[in-house]
Amino acid sequence: MMANVSLTENTEFYRIDAQRKLDPKDRSALGQFMTPAPIARFMASLFSDHSSDPIQLLDPGSGIGSLTAAFIEEFATRSTKPSHIDATAYEIEHVLLDYLDTTIQACKALCAEHGIELHNYINTIDFILDGVRLLSFDLFNNPNPEAAFTHVIMNPPYRKITSMSDHRKWLRSIDIETTNLYTGFLAIAIKLLKHQGELVAIVPRSFCNGPYYKPFRDFLLSQMVIRHIHVFESRSMAFKDDEVLQENIIFHAVKSSSIGKVTITSSPGASFQIEDQSDELVTEDMTHRIVPYTSIVNPNDPENFIHIASTELEQHIVDRLSVFNHTLSDLGIEVSTGPVVDFRLRSDLLQDHEDGSAALLYPTHFQGGRLTWPKNTKKPNAIRISRKSERWLYPNHGNYVVTKRFSSKEEKRRIVAAVYDASLPGDLIGFENHLNVFHAKQRGLTKEIAGALALYLNSTLLDKYFRQFSGHTQVNATDLRSMHYPSRETLERLGSNIPENPTQQEIDEILNEEINTMAETSNIDPLKAQQKIDDALAIIKSLGLPRGQHNERSALTLLAILNLKSKGNWQELERPLIGITPIMEFCRDHYGKEYAPNTRETFRRQTMHQFVDAGIAVYNPDRPDRPVNSPKTCYQISAEAFDVAFAFNTNKWNDTLAHFLKNRSSLAQRYAKVRNMQMIPVKIADDEEINLTPGKHSQLIRDIIGKFAPRYAPGSEVIYVGDTGDKIGYFQKDRLSKFDVHVDKHGKMPDVVLYFPEKDWLLLVESVTSHGPVDAKRHGELAKLFKNASPGLLYVTAFPNRGTMARYLTEISWETEVWCADAPTHLIHFNGERFLGPYQQ
Repeated sequence: MMANVSLTENTEFYRIDAQRKLDPKDRSALGQFMTPAPIARFMASLFSDHSSDPIQLLDPGSGIGSLTAAFIEEFATRSTKPSHIDATAYEIEHVLLDYLDTTIQACKALCAEHGIELHNYINTIDFILDGVRLLSFDLFNNPNPEAAFTHVIMNPPYRKITSMSDHRKWLRSIDIETTNLYTGFLAIAIKLLKHQGELVAIVPRSFCNGPYYKPFRDFLLSQMVIRHIHVFESRSMAFKDDEVLQENIIFHAVKSSSIGKVTITSSPGASFQIEDQSDELVTEDMTHRIVPYTSIVNPNDPENFIHIASTELEQHIVDRLSVFNHTLSDLGIEVSTGPVVDFRLRSDLLQDHEDGSAALLYPTHFQGGRLTWPKNTKKPNAIRISRKSERWLYPNHGNYVVTKRFSSKEEKRRIVAAVYDASLPGDLIGFENHLNVFHAKQRGLTKEIAGALALYLNSTLLDKYFRQFSGHTQVNATDLRSMHYPSRETLERLGSNIPENPTQQEIDEILNEEINTMAETSNIDPLKAQQKIDDALAIIKSLGLPRGQHNERSALTLLAILNLKSKGNWQELERPLIGITPIMEFCRDHYGKEYAPNTRETFRRQTMHQFVDAGIAVYNPDRPDRPVNSPKTCYQISAEAFDVAFAFNTNKWNDTLAHFLKNRSSLAQRYAKVRNMQMIPVKIADDEEINLTPGKHSQLIRDIIGKFAPRYAPGSEVIYVGDTGDKIGYFQKDRLSKFDVHVDKHGKMPDVVLYFPEKDWLLLVESVTSHGPVDAKRHGELAKLFKNASPGLLYVTAFPNRGTMARYLTEISWETEVWCADAPTHLIHFNGERFLGPYQQ
């Protein structure tokens, strides 16, 4: 994994500068939105370690070269490096070419530094046009052998292409049928890939379903095997600077027929960064699951839909709805887009109903599942029955189920259905084009079938499934046609027992009971789980925590410290002692949310730290002086916060909450006072003292400064002190820079740095309770970090006692010193050449 990120970060400055110079209209016309550096870095990290050498890289629609830079930086800094990279980039926007050239030159410099030969090719021709040329090399449609690539990294343009456009004609000439530029780019790139070649792309999710993209899905899945999919939970995050609302995913695929497991990750944001401790790319609240290939592509599905359930909770939704496996065709039901296109029948539109007209229904006539007609708006309420309009009207008999094609911001559900029961005057009825209409050969359905169908469409479970299934905000008739439904017998039974104007809770309970009678259920009920998460989030907001804790992670953490499982209730709470890892395991086992292991620090720093500060949770209540890095570290919900949670949804809620909020400050101060009493004071100068997190590590640091330094480096100056709680307890960064040592990250620093002015020495002291002794590896790390230091360097390992030292004797590096706090007047020297002095580097 990468350690040096300067190349990718430099391209980010180019991207921001270039965006200022590009005309927004031109960018929209091209459909190209440049990739932010954190996303580019994450994409490059997905390529496998078993790569070919030399590498032939393709970056179509490269912009300023962010993806090429991220790829080259990733491979140049891996432990196994290629000897040669050929990088081919395509870009037709002339404003970006100077930036692209600058990026390529920086890539060459980095490659030269790492012993890699880089050849680059920048093409200013349309990638689809040139791709067609390359793929039409001879009469047998064998691609030009010089155009075959081992790797493709891409952020293709997103723009619809009409059936008569040049791009559509070019693509058809090589047997590619698609409706959008991005899938055209993908298809050509796949054709240009060598066997076992790899592709990583960030693209809209829309290709995963729907009839328009079926030819592309068939082609993709016949050529490539998907290995990794990353989902952005917020549709605005991937390209938030560009206000792109299309839902995007990143996927990694290999040109192979060997099907294996698929890794699915997800995150609410896109701020990928390298974590100091693990040296891995992480982003906040990233989830992680590995599933069989058949979980995303059902081999028996003729549509080749790609299902992406990023968490077990989402998979439970898919599993529960799988008990319904009938198509609309099986039911004898059709769904069509409302046939009345008003602007084509403008002369027949009427504001009010009159003789010789039919009622005309728009989405605005259906609010909250109820019909309000006529309505005093700009929209007409009726349509004159004429030779021109009559063919677009349905018989006004029976019951029709309508859904809105576009849901408003105020509506919680994507699918909003209502029943029209032929109650309006006239023999014909008009449904406007912004509605979808369920009918039986353009006639109404029975009351029971229509009522049950509307109930099913309005259920929370189906809405959540549809959001996983569909990558766009509108609900098209083709999407509704592609879904599965209950059997006709089930619909008739449900429809005969529906209460009048059922609430959302009643709708969900009716459907839930039906599913429970048809299949075995898991320990996680997805609707109850989501309701608990929503409830916990409401409590967190009521308790006054900052906006940074208004998220699912914090809600799940609250549920964990209350031991409230998805099927429990708010009057079945407990107060367990629980650590961070068990909290994350609770999220996985009882709410189907498996967070990536490297998000552990996010739970600790971004949720539990704030819970403790707010008096909601208590830190190590069983032993307040426990070291912060102890594996036994635990938390417990405070008695006062427990009472608030216990009162949720009861008539005591308001009073209990008010009492907590009134006393919150004093409560937090009381718990903080207990913690502060355990802190270890360390005097670092005559007039300065710092407090370190309690524990053996901090006690040893106090001994290093108070016992070791006066004996072996009298008059020395404390430059740096590490602390397991804050990582940095004390740091004179400017003072260290005067010794020609410049440190950006403290993760590799020793535990204590002392400057001994009498000898002009820097003493680098390591505590075994933090990183272990100064072994050969650690000696090399510190030597590299302090390689430019002007003073001489001494490497010291400090142990609390000789018993601890004995366990590490075989690991201690030569040319170092060893000191034990229980025998402070003695120093052990590892090597006989000299005693307590720097070695020549």
